[in-house]
Amino acid sequence: MTGTHFNYYQVCHRKLWLFANGINMEHTSDLVYEGKLIHEMSYPQRSERYEELEIDGIKLDYYDTRNKVIHEIKKSDKVEVAHEWQLKYYIYVLERNGIEGVTGILEYPTLRQTDKVELTNPDRERIREIEEDIGRIIKTENCPAVINAKICKLCSYYEFCYVSE
Repeated sequence: MTGTHFNYYQVCHRKLWLFANGINMEHTSDLVYEGKLIHEMSYPQRSERYEELEIDGIKLDYYDTRNKVIHEIKKSDKVEVAHEWQLKYYIYVLERNGIEGVTGILEYPTLRQTDKVELTNPDRERIREIEEDIGRIIKTENCPAVINAKICKLCSYYEFCYVSE
């Protein structure tokens, strides 16, 4: 399970199911490309100061090993709850691997905004529940229904979900 699974779970179960079942539309999205550019260009010195860390299916681009801080860069705060849970999941995975005392910082460079993220005991319990639910969703045979939400218009899967046959 990846941070992307956790993020998509918060946004749209259909998007989660499609992604988990190998239907990836991010490569066709200008908004996703813009987000990658912001990620790469906002803090060019980061890769020299912080480590990249891959563990248990997650990939942290910027981990400050000395201070035990995960830095997660996002383009917009439109789905901030999903970003927070993705970062909480990253902290949870590090804890599960024996790295204690980790915190996270969500960074929105275009908004000049940062938010500190910490993991609480209720969060840990909720993460276990979400992991089970994600497993259940991605194993179902049928794709979940379209959610018809405002956020859909900005989704890389928009044309897939709303194309008329």
